Amino acid sequence: MTELAPMLLSAIICDRVIFDRITGMPSLINIMQNINSPKFPVRHASLIFFCELTDGHSLTKTSVRLVDVQNDEKVLFEQHGNVEFKDVKQVVSLAVNLQGVVFEAPSEYRFQIFANEHLLGERRIICRQVKMPPQAKPQ
Repeated sequence: MTELAPMLLSAIICDRVIFDRITGMPSLINIMQNINSPKFPVRHASLIFFCELTDGHSLTKTSVRLVDVQNDEKVLFEQHGNVEFKDVKQVVSLAVNLQGVVFEAPSEYRFQIFANEHLLGERRIICRQVKMPPQAKPQ
């Protein structure tokens, strides 16, 4: 039997996801594309990788990775799991919480989502080194 991969509908990085108790619909809080820091390495307290999948068939193995693109795709984080599609038209939401991830240097990083070992897509996040504004002198 051929394992068909589902389709990736969305992939977003944010600070928080709140699922409504009645409808189950997600609300994403503080969507981010960049992480700015005056120095590296930097530890980010909490990130959420949120994605939606559809066109899936029964039980599907999933995997989420965070890789450093400019460092030979070094894997910083990886989590495996399963999702069950009861219907091919069903949309399944995944929210993967990463606590205390360390970004070693300013670089381009990517979250990658796999299903049945097939890469479905990626979402980029850029870590940038920024200068802090000068502190105001007390008067």
